[in-house]
Amino acid sequence: MQQAPVQSSLIKQTPSAIYRLWGDRIFLSVVLLLALSIVALTLGLGYYLYLGGSQAINKEGFWGFLTGTTWDPALKLEFGIWPYVLGTLITSFAALLVSFPIALAAAIFTAEYAPRWLAGFINYLVDLMAAVPSVVYGIWGIFVLAPFLREVIYMPTFLWAAEKAPGLVPFLGNPAGYGMFTGVVILSSMIIPFTAALSRDAIALVPAAQREGAYALGATRWEVMQTVILPYARGGIFAGAMLALGRALGETMAVAMVIGNSNVLPYTLFGPASTMPAVIALELKEAVEDLHYSAIIGVGFYLFLIAFIVNVAASYLLNKLKVGSQRA
Repeated sequence: MQQAPVQSSLIKQTPSAIYRLWGDRIFLSVVLLLALSIVALTLGLGYYLYLGGSQAINKEGFWGFLTGTTWDPALKLEFGIWPYVLGTLITSFAALLVSFPIALAAAIFTAEYAPRWLAGFINYLVDLMAAVPSVVYGIWGIFVLAPFLREVIYMPTFLWAAEKAPGLVPFLGNPAGYGMFTGVVILSSMIIPFTAALSRDAIALVPAAQREGAYALGATRWEVMQTVILPYARGGIFAGAMLALGRALGETMAVAMVIGNSNVLPYTLFGPASTMPAVIALELKEAVEDLHYSAIIGVGFYLFLIAFIVNVAASYLLNKLKVGSQRA
């Protein structure tokens, strides 16, 4: 009976009164300093990347470096990264488009339909996929995936187009097995675990009262999934998709080993292309001139900008989804 006034007085305390003790103030200062260090690290990374690539960026111009289509560090000393930008964006978003239905289906099955023993086994395999190094995916792509796609998809499609629809042949490109579509497939397999894991956790966190209320109103299992579970968990599902997209944007070795690494615009489906992380990894050791070295760092700066813009847009959309779910 005597504790009620004490509790009410604690509730009425102002935020400044809560941190009146030295221990609280020190802890708050340390936490604030660590949080600000992340911001400082991000800004410092962007600044030093720009500083390192400024020689090539200033030579071509900020937009010229971005939109140029010629990358010739040996003869012309021209540096345009637009083919690499397009290759990065196309492979990343295409991989997300391919992997998202598979990952979401796996999350729904393991969280709602599968027996516990089977769900645990599938979840273990999904988490194991996320732990496999990218170079292992690249080796698998070289010796297994690329030959399989060449024999089963590329060559039959190319031969059919050459006979029935010759106009599609320039769009398909060289069916050698190493190209844009192969890079998309291997990226899709690499980012499935990220979307699946976060979607699974988001679905599992849906309150039981939400489900039981829908069942009490006579909803079927599919209707509960469609009207209750997925709308409630859409924020976590979207967060998983954006995490997978960020992983795809920065993937280096696996893509570099199977995409063909061409510095031309990626206008063919089966033909070779390249990405920004791939050109950084492949040419960094070959750079002997300061201008070439600066251009490679400049590629890293623009990749940093793209990743930053994608993450800001994802955070904005995620906040909109949270506001929409709260209003609903």
